[in-house]
Amino acid sequence: MKKLLSILNYAGIVSFLFLFSSCQGLKVIQSSAPTDADIILFDGKSLDNWQPTDFAGKGEIFIDDNGSLVLEMGAELSGLHWKGQELPKTNYEVSLQAKRTMGSDFFCGLTFPHKESHATLVLGGWGGSLIGISSLDDFDASENETGDAYIFEDNRWYDIKLRVTDAELTVWIDGKSVIDCEVEGRKVSMRPGEIEMSVPLGICTFATTGVLKNIKLRKI
Repeated sequence: MKKLLSILNYAGIVSFLFLFSSCQGLKVIQSSAPTDADIILFDGKSLDNWQPTDFAGKGEIFIDDNGSLVLEMGAELSGLHWKGQELPKTNYEVSLQAKRTMGSDFFCGLTFPHKESHATLVLGGWGGSLIGISSLDDFDASENETGDAYIFEDNRWYDIKLRVTDAELTVWIDGKSVIDCEVEGRKVSMRPGEIEMSVPLGICTFATTGVLKNIKLRKI
């Protein structure tokens, strides 16, 4: 009788472990299921949701053989802006990879919505090393507290992430926070000029060739 009980107890333990493992496996599958939080802005194949921005003296824009978006050097600004589905105006993140292949100014000017206004994240401006957000309280990236020096190497990919909430703008480069700015109660706006044509969301370069890929937006 004791031997029979031992066998039954062992069988019960095995059944429990099997069910536990199955539930854990199911949990992993459920957590990895796709959601509607991610919006692929550039898939490496098509620019159907984008429109070249009519900057004076703009460079050519195309997808290269590697599926990357190339913004070729123009006289000044070259870029494109979003014309696809309506995007969130707050509580979102934009992530992308970018590199500079030619020139000495910004290789990624990311214009983004913030509530009912817009601003631009500048990477590598004013001679190649300035990062910052234009504009805050009518001061551009070279004049407000988001401005900082960051040494970018040519032909090297950088992982960029911008988080936008009502109260804060945060930027990471290669996983390191480089801008963390409270904007609640402040004026967030575009720098005056041709860059204003980049709304509602746009990417541009200044007298520089920039290459970008893996551009997506995540609602938070």
